[in-house]
Amino acid sequence: MTHKPGHSSTDIELRMLVEAIYLKYSYDFREYTAASQKRRVLHAMREMGCETISQLQSRVLHEPAAFAELLQFMTIPVTEMFRDPSYYAALREHVMPVLSTYPSLKIWVAGCSTGEEVYSLAILLKEEGLLERSIIYATDINPQSLEKAKKGVFPLENMRGYTENYQASGGRRAFSEYYTAAYNAARFDRSLCENVTFADHSLATDAVFAETQFISCRNVMIYFKKQLQERALGLFHDSLCHRGFLGLGSKESIDFSVYGPRFEPVVKRERLFRKL
Repeated sequence: MTHKPGHSSTDIELRMLVEAIYLKYSYDFREYTAASQKRRVLHAMREMGCETISQLQSRVLHEPAAFAELLQFMTIPVTEMFRDPSYYAALREHVMPVLSTYPSLKIWVAGCSTGEEVYSLAILLKEEGLLERSIIYATDINPQSLEKAKKGVFPLENMRGYTENYQASGGRRAFSEYYTAAYNAARFDRSLCENVTFADHSLATDAVFAETQFISCRNVMIYFKKQLQERALGLFHDSLCHRGFLGLGSKESIDFSVYGPRFEPVVKRERLFRKL
C-alpha cells in the first residue's frame, strides 16, 4: 500500500489562516492561487515579526490592526499608469468610438488597487470628450488602497515612466498638464475623479451592482483559481449591457471559461472583448 505525501505544515497553516480570515472578517481568499498567496503570507510573516503562520493567525484573529496590515501584503498593489500602452491605444481606437454613441456611460474598474488605472482611463475619456457623461465605479477589497486612489497622489519619481506609457498609448497632450508636482509627489487634477465613485467590492463574495457599458479588470484574475475566475467573469457578464466591452490583463483569458462563447474578441491580443 502506498501513501500519498501529506501537505506540509506551512500549507496546512496557510489554509487555516485563510479560513480564519474568512470566518472573522468575511474576506474570502480561499480561491486565490496557492503559490502567490503563500509567497505573500510568508513575506508578511517575516515583516510582521512572526515565526510561524500560526503565530500570524493568532495575531490576526485578536488584533484587527494586524489584519489590516496583513491585508496590505495579501492584496499587493502592483500597478502603474497606462500600463501596457498598446491596450490603451486599442481602447482609444476600437472601444471609445462605440462608447461615444451612448448618451451616458457607466464604467466599472474592478480591482482598481491604488487608482493608477482609474486616472489613466479618466484621462483617456477626457481626451475623447466622454469624461463628463461618464460615471466610473472604481472598486477594490483593500480600504487603504481605495483611500490612496481617492487622493490621486503618486510618487513624482514614477512620472517619467508614466509619461512614456501615456505617449506610447497615443496621448494627445503633455502628460504634465494632468498633475501638479510638489514635495516629490504628483497630485492629479481633481476634475478627473469628479464622476468616480470609489467603493469596497469583493469579486469573491459580492454581487453585481450596476449595468455598465465597459468593465476593466486587469491583472486581478491571475491571482484567482479557476472557480473564482468563473465567478468574476459571471459578474462581469451579468453587469455588462448588451454589446458591452470587457478589458482584461495581458496574461488573462476567457478562452477556457464557460463565459468564453458569450463574448467576441475586439482586439484579442490586447484582451479586449465584447459581450454577444
